Amino acid sequence: MPFLTVADVLRLPVIAAGLPRVAAGGEQLGRAVRWVHVTELLDPASFLEGGELVLTTGMPYPSDPTQLRGYVDQLADVGVAGLVVELGRRYQQAPPELVTACRERDLPLIVLARGVRFIEVTQTVHALILDAQGELLRRAQQVQELFTSLTLRGAEPEELVQTAADLAGCPVVLENLIHHAVICVQAGHPGGQILEAWPRRSRAAATPDRAAVSGPEGWLMAPVTERSSPWGRLIMLPLAAGPPFGPEHTMILEQAATALTLARLTGRPSWDRRAHSSVLLDLLHWRYRSRTEARLRAEALGLPTTGHRLLPVVVDHAGAPGGGTSVADHLAGELHTAGVKALVGNLSERRTGLLMALARASAWRPVAERVARDLHAVFGEDVVVAVGPSVTELGEVTGSFRQAEQVADAIGPTSRGRPFHVASDVGLPELLYSLRDDVRVQKYVEQQLGRLLRHDARHGSDLLTSLRAYLDAAGNKSIAAKHVGLSRQAFYQRLHTIERLLATDLESGSQRTQLHVAVTALDALHGPPMVSQ
Repeated sequence: MPFLTVADVLRLPVIAAGLPRVAAGGEQLGRAVRWVHVTELLDPASFLEGGELVLTTGMPYPSDPTQLRGYVDQLADVGVAGLVVELGRRYQQAPPELVTACRERDLPLIVLARGVRFIEVTQTVHALILDAQGELLRRAQQVQELFTSLTLRGAEPEELVQTAADLAGCPVVLENLIHHAVICVQAGHPGGQILEAWPRRSRAAATPDRAAVSGPEGWLMAPVTERSSPWGRLIMLPLAAGPPFGPEHTMILEQAATALTLARLTGRPSWDRRAHSSVLLDLLHWRYRSRTEARLRAEALGLPTTGHRLLPVVVDHAGAPGGGTSVADHLAGELHTAGVKALVGNLSERRTGLLMALARASAWRPVAERVARDLHAVFGEDVVVAVGPSVTELGEVTGSFRQAEQVADAIGPTSRGRPFHVASDVGLPELLYSLRDDVRVQKYVEQQLGRLLRHDARHGSDLLTSLRAYLDAAGNKSIAAKHVGLSRQAFYQRLHTIERLLATDLESGSQRTQLHVAVTALDALHGPPMVSQ
Protein backbone atom coordinates (compact mmCIF):
# COMPACT_ATOMS: atom_id res chain seq x y z
CA MET A 1 0.00 0.00 0.00
CA PRO A 2 1.60 3.34 -1.01
CA PHE A 3 1.66 6.23 1.42
CA LEU A 4 -1.35 8.53 1.36
CA THR A 5 -1.09 11.78 -0.55
CA VAL A 6 -3.12 14.95 -0.13
CA ALA A 7 -5.11 13.95 -3.20
CA ASP A 8 -5.87 10.54 -1.63
CA VAL A 9 -7.18 12.19 1.55
CA LEU A 10 -9.46 14.50 -0.43
CA ARG A 11 -11.11 11.45 -2.00
CA LEU A 12 -11.97 9.88 1.36
CA PRO A 13 -15.73 9.98 2.15
CA VAL A 14 -15.09 11.64 5.50
CA ILE A 15 -13.48 14.60 3.72
CA ALA A 16 -15.61 14.48 0.58
CA ALA A 17 -18.66 15.14 2.77
CA GLY A 18 -17.29 18.64 3.43
CA LEU A 19 -17.25 19.46 -0.33
CA PRO A 20 -13.53 20.21 -0.48
CA ARG A 21 -12.21 22.73 -2.99
CA VAL A 22 -8.55 23.29 -3.81
CA ALA A 23 -7.93 27.03 -3.51
CA ALA A 24 -4.12 26.98 -3.99
CA GLY A 25 -1.21 24.61 -4.59
CA GLY A 26 -3.12 22.25 -6.84
CA GLU A 27 0.13 21.00 -8.42
CA GLN A 28 1.36 19.78 -5.03
CA LEU A 29 -1.49 17.40 -4.21
CA GLY A 30 0.89 14.49 -4.66
CA ARG A 31 2.66 15.30 -1.40
CA ALA A 32 2.76 12.44 1.05
CA VAL A 33 0.72 12.84 4.24
CA ARG A 34 2.71 11.58 7.21
CA TRP A 35 0.13 12.55 9.85
CA VAL A 36 -2.97 14.70 10.45
CA HIS A 37 -2.68 17.54 12.95
CA VAL A 38 -5.61 19.60 14.24
CA THR A 39 -4.57 22.99 15.59
CA GLU A 40 -6.04 26.39 16.26
CA LEU A 41 -2.71 27.95 17.25
CA LEU A 42 -1.28 31.01 15.50
CA ASP A 43 2.24 29.57 15.77
CA PRO A 44 1.87 25.81 15.25
CA ALA A 45 5.31 25.28 13.69
CA SER A 46 6.93 24.25 16.98
CA PHE A 47 4.53 21.30 17.21
CA LEU A 48 5.09 20.10 13.63
CA GLU A 49 7.86 18.03 12.02
CA GLY A 50 6.87 18.14 8.35
CA GLY A 51 4.54 16.05 6.24
CA GLU A 52 1.43 16.80 8.34
CA LEU A 53 -1.95 17.72 6.91
CA VAL A 54 -3.07 20.61 9.10
CA LEU A 55 -6.81 20.93 9.89
CA THR A 56 -8.21 24.19 11.24
CA THR A 57 -11.45 26.20 11.45
CA GLY A 58 -9.60 29.47 11.04
CA MET A 59 -10.64 30.70 14.46
CA PRO A 60 -7.12 31.68 15.57
CA TYR A 61 -6.33 33.69 12.47
CA PRO A 62 -5.34 37.30 13.21
CA SER A 63 -7.88 40.06 12.71
CA ASP A 64 -5.46 41.75 10.36
CA PRO A 65 -5.57 39.60 7.20
CA THR A 66 -2.13 40.81 6.12
CA GLN A 67 -0.62 38.85 9.01
CA LEU A 68 -1.80 35.60 7.43
CA ARG A 69 1.38 35.53 5.36
CA GLY A 70 3.48 34.87 8.46
CA TYR A 71 1.19 31.99 9.42
CA VAL A 72 1.56 30.41 5.97
CA ASP A 73 5.33 30.95 6.00
CA GLN A 74 5.58 28.97 9.25
CA LEU A 75 3.69 26.04 7.76
CA ALA A 76 5.62 26.10 4.50
CA ASP A 77 8.99 26.38 6.21
CA VAL A 78 8.35 23.33 8.37
CA GLY A 79 7.20 21.37 5.30
CA VAL A 80 3.57 20.50 5.99
CA ALA A 81 1.76 18.52 3.33
CA GLY A 82 -1.18 20.91 3.14
CA LEU A 83 -3.65 23.16 4.97
CA VAL A 84 -7.38 22.36 5.28
CA VAL A 85 -9.68 25.22 6.42
CA GLU A 86 -13.30 24.59 7.40
CA LEU A 87 -15.53 27.51 6.43
CA GLY A 88 -18.57 28.70 8.35
CA ARG A 89 -17.19 29.40 11.81
CA ARG A 90 -14.78 32.27 11.16
CA TYR A 91 -14.90 32.74 7.42
CA GLN A 92 -17.58 32.25 4.78
CA GLN A 93 -14.91 32.12 2.15
CA ALA A 94 -11.15 31.80 2.23
CA PRO A 95 -9.44 35.16 2.84
CA PRO A 96 -7.78 36.36 -0.38
CA GLU A 97 -4.56 37.08 1.56
CA LEU A 98 -4.45 33.46 2.74
CA VAL A 99 -4.99 32.14 -0.79
CA THR A 100 -2.31 34.44 -2.20
CA ALA A 101 0.20 33.46 0.47
CA CYS A 102 -0.38 29.74 -0.15
CA ARG A 103 0.00 30.19 -3.88
CA GLU A 104 3.27 32.05 -3.43
CA ARG A 105 4.63 29.28 -1.17
CA ASP A 106 3.19 26.51 -3.35
CA LEU A 107 1.32 25.14 -0.33
CA PRO A 108 -1.90 23.16 -0.98
CA LEU A 109 -4.87 25.04 0.51
CA ILE A 110 -8.18 23.16 0.72
CA VAL A 111 -11.39 24.80 1.91
CA LEU A 112 -14.38 22.80 3.18
CA ALA A 113 -17.77 24.31 2.39
CA ARG A 114 -19.44 22.07 4.97
CA GLY A 115 -18.39 21.15 8.44
CA VAL A 116 -16.85 17.74 9.12
CA ARG A 117 -15.88 16.02 12.34
CA PHE A 118 -12.14 16.46 12.60
CA ILE A 119 -11.90 13.50 15.00
CA GLU A 120 -13.33 11.19 12.31
CA VAL A 121 -10.90 12.61 9.77
CA THR A 122 -7.90 11.97 12.02
CA GLN A 123 -9.05 8.47 12.95
CA THR A 124 -9.66 7.48 9.34
CA VAL A 125 -6.46 8.95 7.96
CA HIS A 126 -4.28 7.71 10.82
CA ALA A 127 -5.61 4.19 10.43
CA LEU A 128 -4.72 4.24 6.74
CA ILE A 129 -1.28 5.71 7.47
CA LEU A 130 -0.56 3.02 10.06
CA ASP A 131 -1.63 0.35 7.57
CA ALA A 132 0.70 1.88 4.98
CA GLN A 133 3.55 2.00 7.48
CA GLY A 134 3.01 -1.65 8.35
CA GLU A 135 3.01 -2.51 4.67
CA LEU A 136 6.21 -0.50 4.20
CA LEU A 137 7.87 -2.44 7.02
CA ARG A 138 6.88 -5.75 5.43
CA ARG A 139 8.07 -4.49 2.07
CA ALA A 140 11.35 -3.32 3.59
CA GLN A 141 11.89 -6.77 5.05
CA GLN A 142 11.34 -8.36 1.64
CA VAL A 143 13.69 -5.91 -0.08
CA GLN A 144 16.35 -6.38 2.58
CA GLU A 145 16.15 -10.15 2.26
CA LEU A 146 16.42 -9.86 -1.53
CA PHE A 147 19.55 -7.69 -1.46
CA THR A 148 21.06 -9.83 1.31
CA SER A 149 20.56 -12.90 -0.88
CA LEU A 150 22.18 -11.14 -3.85
CA THR A 151 25.12 -10.05 -1.71
CA LEU A 152 25.71 -13.51 -0.26
CA ARG A 153 25.85 -15.16 -3.66
CA GLY A 154 28.24 -12.47 -4.95
CA ALA A 155 25.93 -10.73 -7.41
CA GLU A 156 27.68 -8.37 -9.81
CA PRO A 157 27.03 -4.61 -9.47
CA GLU A 158 25.02 -4.60 -12.70
CA GLU A 159 22.51 -7.01 -11.16
CA LEU A 160 22.25 -4.95 -7.96
CA VAL A 161 21.51 -1.76 -9.89
CA GLN A 162 19.08 -3.60 -12.19
CA THR A 163 17.22 -4.97 -9.17
CA ALA A 164 16.88 -1.51 -7.64
CA ALA A 165 15.54 -0.10 -10.90
CA ASP A 166 13.07 -2.97 -11.32
CA LEU A 167 11.77 -2.63 -7.76
CA ALA A 168 11.32 1.13 -8.01
CA GLY A 169 10.24 1.31 -11.65
CA CYS A 170 12.62 4.24 -12.16
CA PRO A 171 15.95 4.77 -13.91
CA VAL A 172 18.95 4.15 -11.65
CA VAL A 173 22.54 5.22 -12.29
CA LEU A 174 25.69 4.23 -10.41
CA GLU A 175 28.41 6.85 -10.79
CA ASN A 176 31.92 7.24 -9.39
CA LEU A 177 33.52 10.25 -7.71
CA ILE A 178 34.36 11.95 -11.02
CA HIS A 179 30.73 11.70 -12.12
CA HIS A 180 31.21 8.98 -14.73
CA ALA A 181 28.08 6.84 -15.12
CA VAL A 182 29.54 3.39 -14.44
CA ILE A 183 26.21 1.52 -14.67
CA CYS A 184 22.93 2.81 -16.05
CA VAL A 185 19.56 1.02 -16.03
CA GLN A 186 16.82 2.92 -17.80
CA ALA A 187 13.80 1.18 -16.27
CA GLY A 188 10.59 3.07 -16.94
CA HIS A 189 12.40 5.47 -19.26
CA PRO A 190 12.57 3.99 -22.77
CA GLY A 191 13.65 7.26 -24.37
CA GLY A 192 17.28 6.62 -23.48
CA GLN A 193 18.20 10.29 -22.98
CA ILE A 194 18.80 10.28 -19.23
CA LEU A 195 22.59 10.39 -19.72
CA GLU A 196 22.52 13.58 -21.79
CA ALA A 197 25.26 15.90 -20.43
CA TRP A 198 25.50 13.60 -17.41
CA PRO A 199 28.69 14.88 -15.72
CA ARG A 200 27.51 18.50 -15.85
CA ARG A 201 24.03 17.70 -14.52
CA SER A 202 25.40 15.40 -11.84
CA ARG A 203 27.81 18.00 -10.46
CA ALA A 204 24.82 20.30 -9.82
CA ALA A 205 23.50 17.90 -7.16
CA ALA A 206 25.21 17.73 -3.77
CA THR A 207 25.81 14.34 -2.15
CA PRO A 208 23.65 13.81 0.95
CA ASP A 209 24.84 11.91 4.00
CA ARG A 210 22.11 9.34 3.46
CA ALA A 211 19.41 8.66 0.87
CA ALA A 212 17.63 11.93 0.11
CA VAL A 213 16.41 14.09 -2.78
CA SER A 214 19.06 16.49 -4.05
CA GLY A 215 19.78 18.82 -6.95
CA PRO A 216 17.67 20.94 -9.29
CA GLU A 217 16.19 17.89 -11.03
CA GLY A 218 15.02 16.25 -7.82
CA TRP A 219 17.24 13.17 -7.98
CA LEU A 220 17.09 10.67 -5.12
CA MET A 221 20.67 9.92 -4.08
CA ALA A 222 22.49 7.59 -1.71
CA PRO A 223 26.26 7.54 -1.14
CA VAL A 224 28.31 4.43 -1.95
CA THR A 225 31.49 4.04 0.08
CA GLU A 226 34.59 1.86 0.09
CA ARG A 227 36.22 1.20 3.46
CA SER A 228 34.60 4.30 4.98
CA SER A 229 35.78 6.54 2.14
CA PRO A 230 33.47 7.97 -0.56
CA TRP A 231 33.49 5.98 -3.80
CA GLY A 232 30.47 7.30 -5.68
CA ARG A 233 26.70 7.66 -5.64
CA LEU A 234 23.64 5.61 -6.50
CA ILE A 235 21.08 7.87 -8.14
CA MET A 236 17.39 7.29 -8.85
CA LEU A 237 15.82 9.61 -11.41
CA PRO A 238 12.15 10.61 -11.26
CA LEU A 239 9.80 9.75 -14.10
CA ALA A 240 8.43 12.75 -15.98
CA ALA A 241 4.80 11.74 -15.45
CA GLY A 242 5.29 9.61 -12.37
CA PRO A 243 4.57 10.24 -8.71
CA PRO A 244 7.15 11.93 -6.47
CA PHE A 245 9.62 9.82 -4.57
CA GLY A 246 8.18 8.24 -1.43
CA PRO A 247 9.48 6.25 1.52
CA GLU A 248 9.56 3.04 -0.51
CA HIS A 249 11.84 4.57 -3.15
CA THR A 250 14.16 5.79 -0.40
CA MET A 251 14.18 2.40 1.27
CA ILE A 252 14.99 0.58 -2.00
CA LEU A 253 17.82 2.97 -2.83
CA GLU A 254 19.31 2.68 0.66
CA GLN A 255 19.27 -1.13 0.52
CA ALA A 256 20.86 -1.16 -2.94
CA ALA A 257 23.55 1.34 -1.90
CA THR A 258 24.35 -0.79 1.15
CA ALA A 259 24.67 -3.91 -1.03
CA LEU A 260 27.00 -2.04 -3.40
CA THR A 261 29.10 -0.81 -0.49
CA LEU A 262 29.46 -4.40 0.73
CA ALA A 263 30.34 -5.53 -2.79
CA ARG A 264 33.19 -3.01 -2.86
CA LEU A 265 34.80 -4.98 -0.02
CA THR A 266 35.07 -8.21 -2.01
CA GLY A 267 38.08 -7.12 -4.05
CA ARG A 268 36.47 -7.99 -7.37
CA PRO A 269 37.63 -6.28 -10.61
CA SER A 270 37.27 -2.55 -10.94
CA TRP A 271 33.72 -1.47 -11.69
CA ASP A 272 35.04 1.36 -13.83
CA ARG A 273 36.98 -1.12 -15.94
CA ARG A 274 33.90 -3.34 -16.24
CA ALA A 275 31.87 -0.36 -17.40
CA HIS A 276 34.49 0.50 -20.02
CA SER A 277 34.56 -3.13 -21.18
CA SER A 278 30.79 -3.17 -21.52
CA VAL A 279 30.74 -0.04 -23.68
CA LEU A 280 33.65 -1.23 -25.83
CA LEU A 281 31.99 -4.60 -26.47
CA ASP A 282 28.70 -2.88 -27.27
CA LEU A 283 30.55 -0.69 -29.77
CA LEU A 284 32.47 -3.64 -31.23
CA HIS A 285 29.23 -5.58 -31.84
CA TRP A 286 27.02 -2.46 -32.13
CA ARG A 287 24.33 -3.32 -29.62
CA TYR A 288 23.01 0.23 -29.39
CA ARG A 289 19.64 1.26 -30.75
CA SER A 290 20.95 4.56 -32.10
CA ARG A 291 24.12 6.60 -32.44
CA THR A 292 22.74 9.01 -29.86
CA GLU A 293 22.49 6.24 -27.27
CA ALA A 294 26.07 5.17 -28.01
CA ARG A 295 27.31 8.76 -27.75
CA LEU A 296 25.56 9.39 -24.44
CA ARG A 297 26.90 6.16 -22.94
CA ALA A 298 30.48 6.90 -24.00
CA GLU A 299 30.36 10.52 -22.89
CA ALA A 300 28.86 9.50 -19.53
CA LEU A 301 32.11 7.57 -18.94
CA GLY A 302 34.20 10.62 -19.75
CA LEU A 303 35.05 9.99 -23.43
CA PRO A 304 34.49 13.10 -25.57
CA THR A 305 33.24 12.15 -29.01
CA THR A 306 32.29 15.36 -30.79
CA GLY A 307 35.15 17.17 -32.48
CA HIS A 308 37.72 14.45 -31.75
CA ARG A 309 39.60 11.78 -33.65
CA LEU A 310 38.69 8.35 -32.26
CA LEU A 311 41.44 5.73 -32.42
CA PRO A 312 40.52 2.06 -31.69
CA VAL A 313 43.33 -0.23 -30.54
CA VAL A 314 43.28 -3.96 -29.81
CA VAL A 315 46.01 -5.40 -27.57
CA ASP A 316 46.57 -9.17 -27.72
CA HIS A 317 48.44 -10.16 -24.57
CA ALA A 318 48.05 -13.94 -24.74
CA GLY A 319 51.82 -14.30 -24.55
CA ALA A 320 52.30 -11.84 -21.69
CA PRO A 321 53.33 -13.18 -18.26
CA GLY A 322 50.48 -13.53 -15.78
CA GLY A 323 50.19 -11.97 -12.35
CA GLY A 324 50.63 -8.38 -11.27
CA THR A 325 48.78 -5.45 -12.76
CA SER A 326 46.53 -6.29 -15.70
CA VAL A 327 47.12 -4.79 -19.13
CA ALA A 328 43.84 -2.87 -18.90
CA ASP A 329 44.61 -1.35 -15.50
CA HIS A 330 48.15 -0.46 -16.55
CA LEU A 331 46.94 1.20 -19.74
CA ALA A 332 44.23 3.13 -17.92
CA GLY A 333 46.72 4.47 -15.39
CA GLU A 334 49.29 5.48 -18.01
CA LEU A 335 46.75 7.22 -20.23
CA HIS A 336 45.24 9.06 -17.27
CA THR A 337 48.69 10.30 -16.28
CA ALA A 338 49.33 11.42 -19.86
CA GLY A 339 46.00 13.26 -19.97
CA VAL A 340 44.60 11.12 -22.80
CA LYS A 341 40.84 10.56 -22.64
CA ALA A 342 40.10 6.90 -23.36
CA LEU A 343 37.94 3.89 -22.68
CA VAL A 344 40.00 0.86 -21.62
CA GLY A 345 38.52 -2.57 -20.98
CA ASN A 346 38.82 -6.28 -21.63
CA LEU A 347 37.34 -7.60 -24.86
CA SER A 348 38.14 -11.20 -23.93
CA GLU A 349 40.45 -13.10 -21.62
CA ARG A 350 43.41 -12.54 -23.95
CA ARG A 351 42.56 -9.16 -25.45
CA THR A 352 42.15 -5.60 -24.20
CA GLY A 353 40.38 -2.87 -26.13
CA LEU A 354 41.32 0.80 -26.13
CA LEU A 355 39.40 3.70 -27.64
CA MET A 356 41.28 7.01 -27.45
CA ALA A 357 39.84 10.46 -28.14
CA LEU A 358 42.54 12.64 -29.73
CA ALA A 359 42.42 16.17 -31.06
CA ARG A 360 41.48 16.09 -34.73
CA ALA A 361 44.57 18.05 -35.74
CA SER A 362 46.95 15.80 -33.81
CA ALA A 363 48.94 12.92 -35.28
CA TRP A 364 47.86 9.52 -34.02
CA ARG A 365 50.96 7.50 -34.87
CA PRO A 366 53.20 8.95 -32.11
CA VAL A 367 50.51 8.23 -29.54
CA ALA A 368 50.05 4.66 -30.76
CA GLU A 369 53.81 4.11 -30.76
CA ARG A 370 54.19 5.40 -27.18
CA VAL A 371 51.40 3.09 -26.03
CA ALA A 372 52.90 0.09 -27.83
CA ARG A 373 56.48 0.64 -26.62
CA ASP A 374 55.27 1.06 -23.05
CA LEU A 375 53.33 -2.22 -23.24
CA HIS A 376 56.33 -4.06 -24.70
CA ALA A 377 58.58 -2.69 -21.98
CA VAL A 378 56.23 -3.80 -19.21
CA PHE A 379 54.64 -6.98 -20.57
CA GLY A 380 57.19 -8.26 -23.10
CA GLU A 381 57.68 -8.28 -26.85
CA ASP A 382 55.04 -10.97 -27.39
CA VAL A 383 52.28 -8.41 -26.85
CA VAL A 384 50.61 -7.51 -30.16
CA VAL A 385 49.24 -3.97 -30.58
CA ALA A 386 46.86 -3.61 -33.54
CA VAL A 387 45.50 -0.19 -34.50
CA GLY A 388 42.36 0.40 -36.52
CA PRO A 389 41.76 3.41 -38.78
CA SER A 390 41.07 6.64 -36.91
CA VAL A 391 37.50 7.88 -37.33
CA THR A 392 35.57 11.04 -36.47
CA GLU A 393 32.13 9.51 -35.88
CA LEU A 394 31.30 7.10 -33.07
CA GLY A 395 29.17 5.06 -35.47
CA GLU A 396 32.32 4.27 -37.48
CA VAL A 397 34.17 2.82 -34.50
CA THR A 398 32.61 -0.64 -34.96
CA GLY A 399 34.19 -1.18 -38.37
CA SER A 400 37.52 0.22 -37.22
CA PHE A 401 37.59 -2.02 -34.13
CA ARG A 402 36.81 -5.09 -36.23
CA GLN A 403 39.63 -4.23 -38.60
CA ALA A 404 41.99 -3.91 -35.63
CA GLU A 405 40.87 -7.34 -34.41
CA GLN A 406 41.56 -8.82 -37.85
CA VAL A 407 45.05 -7.32 -37.80
CA ALA A 408 45.66 -8.77 -34.32
CA ASP A 409 44.53 -12.18 -35.60
CA ALA A 410 47.10 -12.00 -38.40
CA ILE A 411 50.22 -11.06 -36.45
CA GLY A 412 52.21 -14.19 -35.68
CA PRO A 413 55.66 -14.74 -34.13
CA THR A 414 57.45 -13.94 -37.41
CA SER A 415 55.68 -10.60 -37.85
CA ARG A 416 56.38 -8.94 -34.50
CA GLY A 417 59.06 -6.52 -35.59
CA ARG A 418 57.09 -3.30 -35.29
CA PRO A 419 55.79 -1.45 -32.21
CA PHE A 420 52.23 -1.61 -33.54
CA HIS A 421 50.49 -2.99 -36.60
CA VAL A 422 47.89 -1.66 -39.03
CA ALA A 423 46.00 -3.22 -41.93
CA SER A 424 48.73 -2.42 -44.45
CA ASP A 425 51.15 -4.61 -42.46
CA VAL A 426 49.14 -7.73 -43.29
CA GLY A 427 50.92 -9.57 -46.11
CA LEU A 428 50.89 -13.20 -47.24
CA PRO A 429 52.54 -14.60 -44.07
CA GLU A 430 50.12 -12.68 -41.87
CA LEU A 431 47.12 -13.69 -43.96
CA LEU A 432 48.08 -17.36 -43.78
CA TYR A 433 48.74 -17.07 -40.05
CA SER A 434 45.20 -15.75 -39.53
CA LEU A 435 43.89 -18.75 -41.53
CA ARG A 436 46.05 -21.33 -39.76
CA ASP A 437 43.07 -23.09 -38.21
CA ASP A 438 41.29 -23.45 -41.54
CA VAL A 439 41.23 -27.13 -42.58
CA ARG A 440 41.55 -26.14 -46.24
CA VAL A 441 44.90 -24.46 -45.56
CA GLN A 442 46.09 -27.52 -43.65
CA LYS A 443 45.06 -29.80 -46.52
CA TYR A 444 46.85 -27.58 -49.03
CA VAL A 445 50.10 -27.79 -47.07
CA GLU A 446 49.82 -31.57 -46.88
CA GLN A 447 49.08 -31.90 -50.59
CA GLN A 448 51.99 -29.70 -51.63
CA LEU A 449 54.65 -30.73 -49.11
CA GLY A 450 53.52 -33.98 -47.49
CA ARG A 451 55.86 -36.35 -49.37
CA LEU A 452 58.83 -34.06 -48.79
CA LEU A 453 58.13 -33.78 -45.05
CA ARG A 454 57.74 -37.55 -44.70
CA HIS A 455 61.03 -38.12 -46.57
CA ASP A 456 62.87 -35.74 -44.21
CA ALA A 457 61.32 -37.48 -41.20
CA ARG A 458 62.31 -41.00 -42.38
CA HIS A 459 65.83 -40.21 -43.54
CA GLY A 460 66.80 -37.41 -41.19
CA SER A 461 67.42 -35.16 -44.18
CA ASP A 462 66.72 -31.46 -44.47
CA LEU A 463 65.34 -31.00 -47.97
CA LEU A 464 62.72 -28.53 -46.69
CA THR A 465 65.47 -26.08 -45.71
CA SER A 466 66.96 -26.30 -49.19
CA LEU A 467 63.54 -25.76 -50.78
CA ARG A 468 62.86 -22.75 -48.55
CA ALA A 469 66.23 -21.18 -49.43
CA TYR A 470 65.62 -21.76 -53.15
CA LEU A 471 62.16 -20.17 -52.98
CA ASP A 472 63.41 -17.24 -50.89
CA ALA A 473 66.11 -16.63 -53.53
CA ALA A 474 63.40 -16.42 -56.22
CA GLY A 475 64.85 -19.47 -58.03
CA ASN A 476 68.50 -18.31 -57.99
CA LYS A 477 70.37 -21.54 -57.31
CA SER A 478 73.76 -19.98 -56.65
CA ILE A 479 72.44 -17.64 -53.95
CA ALA A 480 70.37 -20.41 -52.39
CA ALA A 481 73.34 -22.83 -52.32
CA LYS A 482 75.52 -20.23 -50.66
CA HIS A 483 72.79 -19.52 -48.09
CA VAL A 484 72.57 -23.17 -46.97
CA GLY A 485 76.36 -23.66 -47.12
CA LEU A 486 76.43 -26.28 -49.90
CA SER A 487 78.33 -26.57 -53.13
CA ARG A 488 76.29 -25.84 -56.19
CA GLN A 489 76.59 -29.48 -57.35
CA ALA A 490 75.33 -30.81 -54.02
CA PHE A 491 72.57 -28.23 -53.96
CA TYR A 492 71.50 -29.09 -57.52
CA GLN A 493 71.28 -32.75 -56.52
CA ARG A 494 68.95 -31.81 -53.65
CA LEU A 495 66.72 -29.82 -56.01
CA HIS A 496 66.43 -32.85 -58.33
CA THR A 497 65.40 -35.00 -55.35
CA ILE A 498 62.78 -32.41 -54.35
CA GLU A 499 61.40 -32.30 -57.90
CA ARG A 500 61.16 -36.09 -57.97
CA LEU A 501 59.43 -36.33 -54.58
CA LEU A 502 56.92 -33.55 -55.29
CA ALA A 503 56.48 -34.33 -58.98
CA THR A 504 57.00 -30.69 -59.81
CA ASP A 505 59.14 -28.47 -62.03
CA LEU A 506 61.05 -25.94 -59.93
CA GLU A 507 61.87 -23.94 -63.04
CA SER A 508 58.17 -23.10 -63.37
CA GLY A 509 57.31 -19.75 -61.82
CA SER A 510 53.71 -20.75 -61.08
CA GLN A 511 54.76 -23.99 -59.38
CA ARG A 512 57.38 -22.15 -57.31
CA THR A 513 54.63 -19.73 -56.23
CA GLN A 514 52.43 -22.63 -55.14
CA LEU A 515 55.26 -24.12 -53.12
CA HIS A 516 56.15 -20.74 -51.62
CA VAL A 517 52.58 -20.35 -50.38
CA ALA A 518 52.69 -23.88 -48.94
CA VAL A 519 55.99 -23.29 -47.12
CA THR A 520 54.73 -19.96 -45.73
CA ALA A 521 51.55 -21.67 -44.54
CA LEU A 522 53.62 -24.45 -42.96
CA ASP A 523 55.54 -21.82 -40.97
CA ALA A 524 52.21 -20.33 -39.86
CA LEU A 525 50.99 -23.76 -38.74
CA HIS A 526 54.14 -24.92 -36.93
CA GLY A 527 56.26 -21.83 -36.45
CA PRO A 528 59.40 -20.78 -38.31
CA PRO A 529 62.42 -23.10 -38.33
CA MET A 530 65.22 -22.64 -35.81
CA VAL A 531 68.31 -21.47 -37.71
CA SER A 532 71.73 -22.45 -36.34
CA GLN A 533 74.75 -20.33 -37.14
